[in-house]
Amino acid sequence: MVNETIPEEQVAVPENADPSKRRKRPRRQKDPTILHGHRVVTGPELRATFAEIPGPESHPGWFSRRLLHAIVLALLVGLVGAGLVGAWAVMNGVIRFPSAVASQAPAAVCPATVFDYTPNNKINVNVYNAAGKAGLAKSVADQLKARGYNVGTVDNSTTSYTGPAVVVSGSSGQAAAFNIQKNIAGTDYVQDQRTDGSVDLILAPGFSALVPPELVDNTPGKLSCPRLEQRIADNAKLPVMPTP
Repeated sequence: MVNETIPEEQVAVPENADPSKRRKRPRRQKDPTILHGHRVVTGPELRATFAEIPGPESHPGWFSRRLLHAIVLALLVGLVGAGLVGAWAVMNGVIRFPSAVASQAPAAVCPATVFDYTPNNKINVNVYNAAGKAGLAKSVADQLKARGYNVGTVDNSTTSYTGPAVVVSGSSGQAAAFNIQKNIAGTDYVQDQRTDGSVDLILAPGFSALVPPELVDNTPGKLSCPRLEQRIADNAKLPVMPTP
């Protein structure tokens, strides 16, 4: 509201004039917009001052944005709900994931060929000590030499396999590997990519001794891979290769 004070008009009157003979000036017509010297704000002016400001819904893209926000919010709520339900199902055994041991498959299949017992003097074998026992590789190598084997490399190695020993060869050395397995009970065969007929004998922590010569079974048979699944469960590497 705007206040406008209008000063009253002063009329000079002689001091000795007769009050009854003083001239009376005609009254001016009152301005309806002035009240007690203040300007009155009219209705149209008031309505113009407090005119309604357009809301966001008057914008052309307001509805589409609100719809998009609602969809995104619904998706987020759905994802959170699905995550909570899934976590509950896993914790209560409703959903089960296969274990690493069950999901892993053997890297190779044990050969099914039946082999004859190859003479000891036709076999080239390398001996590696992965059992952590000092001098074990040399001791076993000397025993194999005494039985007529051709012993090549004698060295230390490492393995996470915990059985007696691992016998490693290529496809052309499987008959020789069969012979070695007959001389050490409980060994596990693993095939690698070598092309010659040599055999690696890796002595593991479970090794105790060679089979006595008089007790070696020289009848035909198959290669033995009894610890193929156990080696996976023990988290050992396949194939178990020597690391000089």
